[in-house]
Amino acid sequence: MNYLVDVLYIFAFALFIYGLSGLTGPKTAVRGNWIAATGMGIAVIATLIKIRDTASINWILIVAGLAVGVILGVPPAKKTKMTAMPQLVALFNGVGGGTVALIAWAEFIETKGFSEFKPDQSPTVALVVGSLFAAVIGSVSFWGSLVAFAKLQENIIPKNVEKAFVKGAKFFQAANIVLLIAAVAAAVYIGLNKGLSVWWIVLLLILAGIMGLFVVFPIGGADMPVVISLLNAMTGLSAAAAGLALNNTAMIVAGMIVGASGSILTNLMAVAMNRSIPAIVFGSFGGTDAVGGPAGGDQGPVKATSAADAAIQMAYANQVIVVPGYGLAVAQAQHAVKEMADLLESKGVEVKYAIHPVAGRMPGHMNVLLAEADVAYDAMKEMDDINGEFPRTDVTLVIGANDVTNPAARTDPSSPIFGMPILNVDQSRSVIVLKRSMSSGYAGIENPLFFGPTTSMLFGDAKKSVGEVTEELKNL
Repeated sequence: MNYLVDVLYIFAFALFIYGLSGLTGPKTAVRGNWIAATGMGIAVIATLIKIRDTASINWILIVAGLAVGVILGVPPAKKTKMTAMPQLVALFNGVGGGTVALIAWAEFIETKGFSEFKPDQSPTVALVVGSLFAAVIGSVSFWGSLVAFAKLQENIIPKNVEKAFVKGAKFFQAANIVLLIAAVAAAVYIGLNKGLSVWWIVLLLILAGIMGLFVVFPIGGADMPVVISLLNAMTGLSAAAAGLALNNTAMIVAGMIVGASGSILTNLMAVAMNRSIPAIVFGSFGGTDAVGGPAGGDQGPVKATSAADAAIQMAYANQVIVVPGYGLAVAQAQHAVKEMADLLESKGVEVKYAIHPVAGRMPGHMNVLLAEADVAYDAMKEMDDINGEFPRTDVTLVIGANDVTNPAARTDPSSPIFGMPILNVDQSRSVIVLKRSMSSGYAGIENPLFFGPTTSMLFGDAKKSVGEVTEELKNL
């Protein structure tokens, strides 16, 4: 029967990897997700077969746990709007980290403080080290993900409290150093002294949990996509460590896949922002006062435009580039944008979409939104591929993208985002920005682009504004 379990695990791992490869493009992402989910189902079945003869296993609890997971997991996954998807990702990721921390706690209790071991949990070093590592990283990931969820939800943490968190970054950084030393010391003490009271593992979880809160508290909105990716990687690594402790090959492989892919993605996004991961974690920007303060000071008048003028500009353009941002997601304007783009293309206008790596609130947020509206994948251009196109672009339509189009990142050394690669929309012959108001973006930094001589502002709800532009185009 052990051979059957091994074969099922190998088949599940193959499905994990094959499913992950399908996530490289919108056309294959749904299929890849189903393939990976099938692999996880097979891994669960293999694990149940493996423990079938264990008398201490309460099968009623296992079935109840599976039922609760399905009941709690399926409805939000089906009903959550795309605008709230980053929050859901953060929450689901946190649940994974919290689960791993609870597993470590349970193993400590079941082995009476790591003093008694099961035959299949040798060597004992793997159990002790794996459990303690999983306890620390899993707890950090859980509580950090909860803070990320609250920040993304925006209406949970008051704005004044959010600003206080960011301004208190140095305090949180110093506190985290103390907490890290204390957590490592507690973990070493637990590992070297078997049979300790259960309160020692509780202390370790509390120290790691506070550290998770303090790590994410001061991180601003502009860094949130990177933070989500980093927390996801941490959850994967903690799951792999728990698998090592439990001698569960499926958890080890699945955790390492998540940890490795999350780490690679985090690094790629950090490179896209021209910042190191330590700089993001320990020196965040976003929500702080930029030059002139969040309101940006008096940078001159802005030029408002109308849907009719915007339609005329785009109808007689050779090339139009659409730059989607979180404002597009909030307004659910992706389908309206696709309708407008189809109409422009019918008039002979070439339409492309410029995607910044950290646009939105999670990795790939804009790609997912546009793919939902059946925008061709080839029309979505990455930052490095599209930046050379702006100087020969007649009109660039910016929809709710603030920080990733801010020219201060190139020109103002005093700006908190100086050095971050951006989409060079200001080099276009004409820029039309769709925004509800002149408020600053999620990073709390004013955008000089809005006051540029070639920029016009089309105020209002993005979906409604795009719809009005489309109606005007139909009359031309």
